Amino acid sequence: MSRPRIVIVGAGFAGYRTARTLSRLARGRAEIVLLNPTDYFLYLPLLPQVAAGILEPRRVTVSLSGTLPHVKLVLGESDRIDLDARQVHYTGPEGEGGTLDYDRLVLAAGSVNKLLPIPGVAEHAHGFRGLPEALYLRDHVTRQVELAAATDDPGRCAARCTFVVVGAGYTGTEVAAHGQLFTDAQVARHPMRTGMRPRWLLLDIADRVLPELDERLSRTADTVLRERGVDVRMGTSVKEATHDGVLLTDGEFVDTHTLVWCVGVRPDPLAESLGLPMERGRLLVDPHLQVPGRPEVFACGDAAAVPDLEKPGSYTPMTAQHAWRQGKVCAHNVAASFGDGERRAYRHKDMGFVVDLGGVKAAANPLGVNLSGVAAGAVTRGYHLAAMPGNRVRVAADWLLDAVLPRQAVQLGLVRSWSVPLDTASPELARVPGEPGRGPSSGGEPAKNQPGGEPAKKQPGGEPAKRQPGGEPAKKQPGGEPAEKRPSGEPAVTPPPDQPPPGPDVAPGPVKRTDRTTEGDS
Repeated sequence: MSRPRIVIVGAGFAGYRTARTLSRLARGRAEIVLLNPTDYFLYLPLLPQVAAGILEPRRVTVSLSGTLPHVKLVLGESDRIDLDARQVHYTGPEGEGGTLDYDRLVLAAGSVNKLLPIPGVAEHAHGFRGLPEALYLRDHVTRQVELAAATDDPGRCAARCTFVVVGAGYTGTEVAAHGQLFTDAQVARHPMRTGMRPRWLLLDIADRVLPELDERLSRTADTVLRERGVDVRMGTSVKEATHDGVLLTDGEFVDTHTLVWCVGVRPDPLAESLGLPMERGRLLVDPHLQVPGRPEVFACGDAAAVPDLEKPGSYTPMTAQHAWRQGKVCAHNVAASFGDGERRAYRHKDMGFVVDLGGVKAAANPLGVNLSGVAAGAVTRGYHLAAMPGNRVRVAADWLLDAVLPRQAVQLGLVRSWSVPLDTASPELARVPGEPGRGPSSGGEPAKNQPGGEPAKKQPGGEPAKRQPGGEPAKKQPGGEPAEKRPSGEPAVTPPPDQPPPGPDVAPGPVKRTDRTTEGDS
């Protein structure tokens, strides 16, 4: 008798926890398949520290195959789910198509960047949902400081040293807090940069920082930000973004080359494509995380609207804490559907929140006890170390080195502006040059007039993937379709007709292999 197959779409907080718990419960009696476009789980809460140069990128990633030895990892992005045939159709990293049959399906597709209809934002802003975006921001901020130091024009220097962050939630607050420390350190240690004043603006239409948290935590974060020099403006947002800066809703125009978009997230579009009952883009499930009418389908994390049994009539918010806890409950309920154990309803207890503000500062309320300063900083870092499913020693080592050594403020240029557009459902995957356009944002040309002094905003070749599975990863691997055949005598770096010529922020195109006439992921 063949083993039942459980397919999990997405390896974010919910999907990873489901796979890990199920592998322990199944004990080899079921085949567990995890579909994800990357081979790692991303610990999102520490992403601002990657952008600020505190942690190396691999520190916040956890190998899926290394930590889930009894789970089959399939690299790819889900294109379509056929509920009647019980099949998941996906596209692999080199453009190949595939199909996964399932007996049980767990949809843990997560969320993607939330866009608002504000002129110029899609062309001139960058999000902060994936590792490529964090690496890009670190390089971009370093570049702006270096270019500002090289100019003799005070106005241009000030514009390059001005960084605008929209959204004062968890991510935006931490990005602004870490960013101010990062740029201040770059200026303070360099004698030729005397007089430069990096300026970070944090904007939000809400009336206070961290509006979703307790007011005492909000006040603590606000105080730390203002003392550090961050220009906090509540009740204010962006009305229009241009090449030269941003027009604010209060009428002020801010000259800047950097616009970081942290206004929130929206559920992955894959959930909506199923044609099942939805709640504001999230797939409706019962308290046992099962889809009504489809007992073989489970959903958890940001893509699922899970009833909040502690607050009848409402749904649990889209947070990593809920996704992590729901993953464990989902695994037990999937096992119970095969007769192993009993079903559990998802209930949660608020254990408190932590917000890392950089240095030794933080705001935290573990178990309802409000903390600030060094004590909150210690609790915050201790919480992250305990919550991470791997890399704890490496993360702690990076923190120790950062405390005693200056950060390396260098730009590696590994991620270009056009490879991490805001208008994408694939924040986990940077676009690659020469791939065919896919999706509504594809236009064949990189966006012009990116604020940041960089030419391109959209990948030459168009939109990569459509939906991202995994709370963080994407649903169609960019780079997916094979390159067109070219004569063997053609130069290796000749750009295709729809690709712009090489420039300071434009890759020259895929390198042509000489041992074969076609290639997939360049």
